[in-house]
Amino acid sequence: MAGGVMRNAGGGGRRGGRRRRRGSAAMSEINITPFVDVMLVLLIVFMVAAPLLTVGVPVQLPNTAASALPTEQEEPLAITVTADGGLTIQETPVAEDQLIPRLTAIAAERENRKIFLRADGAVSYERVAQIMGALNAAGFNSIGLVTNSDGPTFGGN
Repeated sequence: MAGGVMRNAGGGGRRGGRRRRRGSAAMSEINITPFVDVMLVLLIVFMVAAPLLTVGVPVQLPNTAASALPTEQEEPLAITVTADGGLTIQETPVAEDQLIPRLTAIAAERENRKIFLRADGAVSYERVAQIMGALNAAGFNSIGLVTNSDGPTFGGN
């Protein structure tokens, strides 16, 4: 049996013990580089996809001098009246007698009961007024008419 003096792996003495304790502690910094990379990719994906999410029913909107409504968090429902008098909710065609029941079912799942009414310029005022009256009677009191903003100002600013 060989006898001898054993040394501490940390260099011995008090000083080595401190170094070992400090060196064995877990790193408390968070590496955010992968997080930033993922967020930038998501930002690019949403920037490319956002313009594609607009309502795609083709109508010729009338031109007015009205300014755009302020944007909100939840996009309002869009009802479109086509030139031939057909109705759509967002992009889904709907029969006239099914308009209010479908809107009521959709609105039950949403926070916002606001509705945008888009009507082709060839549709008569009477038809638009009838639809607005039916919406109002069903409890949809916040209705916005969608138009193009490059219309005549009739002497206004």
